[in-house]
Amino acid sequence: MQEASPTVLVIDDDPDLRDSLGILLKSAGLTTQLFESIPDFLRSKRPEGSACLVLDVRLPGASGLEFQRELAAANIKLPIIFITGYGDIPMSVEAMKGGAVEFLTKPFRQQELLDAIYLALAQDRAHQERERASSALKERLKALSSREREILIQVAQGRLSKQIAGDLGISETTVNVHRSNLMRKMKAGSIAELGRMADQLNLIPDKPQISRSRR
Repeated sequence: MQEASPTVLVIDDDPDLRDSLGILLKSAGLTTQLFESIPDFLRSKRPEGSACLVLDVRLPGASGLEFQRELAAANIKLPIIFITGYGDIPMSVEAMKGGAVEFLTKPFRQQELLDAIYLALAQDRAHQERERASSALKERLKALSSREREILIQVAQGRLSKQIAGDLGISETTVNVHRSNLMRKMKAGSIAELGRMADQLNLIPDKPQISRSRR
């Protein structure tokens, strides 16, 4: 399936700047959606492909920085590039600590903005790829039986078939059959790869801390 085109979302209440940004981004071959306010943006549907947000700091109602915090609280991952005509160091520090890709003060060079947008889109594309891979792993895990899942965890912890068989009260041959089936279902090419999958799925419990009492 062909990946959807990336989209640049712009929120700025200055119509002249908004229009000029639209012209710039379209001239660079970027799909663009322009909004004059945060409520307008919230009423829209998020694009299917990778996206980034070019966000003015000073907006009617909630500020861009407040909106950044709201998105983070809602666990909405959307790379943000801030633009402002009234920026200062504390403001830029807050934006960058919040995960902004860039903080540009007007007037900024067009190439600065484009470079930041390309970086933001690449970050969002990588994030979506990780999310898709994680979802695929979770779907494979659902296909395992409870016994296969149990053995997967033990195999990922480095335990041998003989040890697993002793723990579960089954034969070593049965363990090997289950292990072969679960590796096929998980599409793991090796035990090492299976271990990485288990780690990504947070299946391996943390090792308990051993406390030493003094006599």
